Amino acid sequence: MDLIHERPDFEYVLRGADGSRVLVNDRTLTSSCIVAPDRLVADWPVATMAQLDDAALAALFDLQPDVILLGTGERQAFPPPPVMAAALQRGIGLEPMTNAACARTYNVLAGEGRKVVAAFVLPG
Repeated sequence: MDLIHERPDFEYVLRGADGSRVLVNDRTLTSSCIVAPDRLVADWPVATMAQLDDAALAALFDLQPDVILLGTGERQAFPPPPVMAAALQRGIGLEPMTNAACARTYNVLAGEGRKVVAAFVLPG
């Protein structure tokens, strides 16, 4: 039986992630990044959850997602309440999860054509 590898209909696919790296298509990133189906921000200046400020959030909100998947490293962590409130005020879902779960969830949602953004916090 021949296997056919279907290529997704979006540009940036997450092949994997852990606490120290994210594999986007065939590129390994070792600093915090943002991935959307049609855009990659390879150097997002956030190395800890405490650094999630208005400027860091603006980079996410500018992509106009319906949902933001926040990869928080090897373990799930929750951002400060003002970060959650900023997303909710804009009607954007913000889901913190491990980096590995973030990569898997992103691919499912992007494959469904959803307006999703994955943001990964890496220690750099």
